[in-house]
Amino acid sequence: MRVAIPKERWPGELRVAASPETVKKLVGLGLDVTVEKGAGTGAAVPDASFKEAGATIASDAKSTLADADIVFKVRPPQDAAEVGLMKSGALLIGLMAPHQSQEQIASCASQGVTTFAMELLPRITRAQTMDVLSSQSNLAGYRAVIDAAAEFGRAFPMMMTAAGTVAPARVFIMGAGVAGLQAIATARRLGGVVSATDVRQAAGEQVESLGAKFIMVEIADLETEAGYAREMTEEEKQKQAELVASHIEGQDVVITTALIPGRPAPRLVTKQMVQSMRPGSVLVDLAVEAGGNVEGSKADKVVTVGGVKILSYANMPSRVAVDASQLYARNLLNFLTPLIDPDSKTLKIDWEDEIVAATLLTRDGQVVHPDLAKTPTEPASESQADEAPAASGGEAEAAPDEPDAPEPGEKEED
Repeated sequence: MRVAIPKERWPGELRVAASPETVKKLVGLGLDVTVEKGAGTGAAVPDASFKEAGATIASDAKSTLADADIVFKVRPPQDAAEVGLMKSGALLIGLMAPHQSQEQIASCASQGVTTFAMELLPRITRAQTMDVLSSQSNLAGYRAVIDAAAEFGRAFPMMMTAAGTVAPARVFIMGAGVAGLQAIATARRLGGVVSATDVRQAAGEQVESLGAKFIMVEIADLETEAGYAREMTEEEKQKQAELVASHIEGQDVVITTALIPGRPAPRLVTKQMVQSMRPGSVLVDLAVEAGGNVEGSKADKVVTVGGVKILSYANMPSRVAVDASQLYARNLLNFLTPLIDPDSKTLKIDWEDEIVAATLLTRDGQVVHPDLAKTPTEPASESQADEAPAASGGEAEAAPDEPDAPEPGEKEED
């Protein structure tokens, strides 16, 4: 059997779905591996490294995907033409953005491609080493703080000098999932005074264990049985907005991480809240591809409102492409390994397995996932809230729309 690693073609995507380490392990499983020329360039992996690990280097996407039994990708196929390069019966495994990429998923079904969406993995112990949302969101949270610090015109830690004392930066993290917790840890390491909020009461202990102050509205716990957060009611949203508004005006850096798969990102920070912050403050919106948590955020733009900067990079994990690729490649390897029969070196898939059933999108020419295989009149089931990376893992897979013209008092930077 042959595994294909094509070059990612979405604008700004620097990650690759394999590493020399995982190529060696795939070869050790008895698989042939083909990598498209230049696939690892953005992640600092030259073709020679893949070749030394045992892969064959193909000149283009067509020759990479021809007769491939398994295809690893970071992003979903761009269009039906890319899907058409895959043979019927092939397995496509990657971040498929099922709610945003239904046309591509339909094309996969028509082509006879069996498709797995890694972002739909169940949160069970057995799936932890495959969890792409965690691996990518972890890096997104880290990078969000680094980007904020680069734009912030002051130092993060307290400094005692002969000329006077430099006050520490006050950092507010909105959402204490994987990305949020890493953002807290990173901001603390840089010397910031950190506070955080989340709708799940259980998150408070994690926040405080990292040395941050936990702030939460007095409402019923919103955590689901799966460990995610459900969507707030309108009354709960109002209480949350009041809490944020009273706290945010004294913050120097705000990082938002809230996403609800299949739905627009919840609006956490209004324009009035932005305007209440001091000039020189920075906001980072990790949910911009899903509509944004911050009013006025625009994908891949730095918007300045009254001296306050809003950073909104659409694909944060790609800004840490080397580590993001290595972790993502391991996630894919760990997902595929149980599907390979060690004796025959062929696929042996238990279609009733919990992980397989949860991630399977298309099979035998049909869209089979229950959230997608609905008639247009049927409402989709309420999704569980989670974080990006979107990440980037939880990242939206559509190219960003052209930004609107800035309003008076605003300016944009690329």
